[in-house]
Amino acid sequence: MKELRFSQTHEWIRLSGDAAEIGISDYAQHSLGDVVFVDLPQIGSHYEAGEEFGAIESVKAASELNMPVSGTITAINEALIDHPELINQKPLESWLIKIKVTDASHFDHLLDAASYAKAHK
Repeated sequence: MKELRFSQTHEWIRLSGDAAEIGISDYAQHSLGDVVFVDLPQIGSHYEAGEEFGAIESVKAASELNMPVSGTITAINEALIDHPELINQKPLESWLIKIKVTDASHFDHLLDAASYAKAHK
């Protein structure tokens, strides 16, 4: 599996060249509880690093989703619309969106898996 990086707001990103997949961390899904709904952006939308691109709702709470790097949406995980529980079952495999990265400079400021785990024990 390619290296994941994590944002302070609990999104993960898997970068491959100028393409990336983005999801939420195991810590985030565990904190939220049973995920019941995801609000994902439209393909072609552009977001800067740190901007809200969607929302995730659980039986306990709702939380915004933030872009870890700047990019344009190339795909959304449509399976999550009908089956948001997949996020709870496989959080590091259930990507929310795919993007074409337009500015990867923020990638170097994200946490590697070990640093993220240490910060959220």
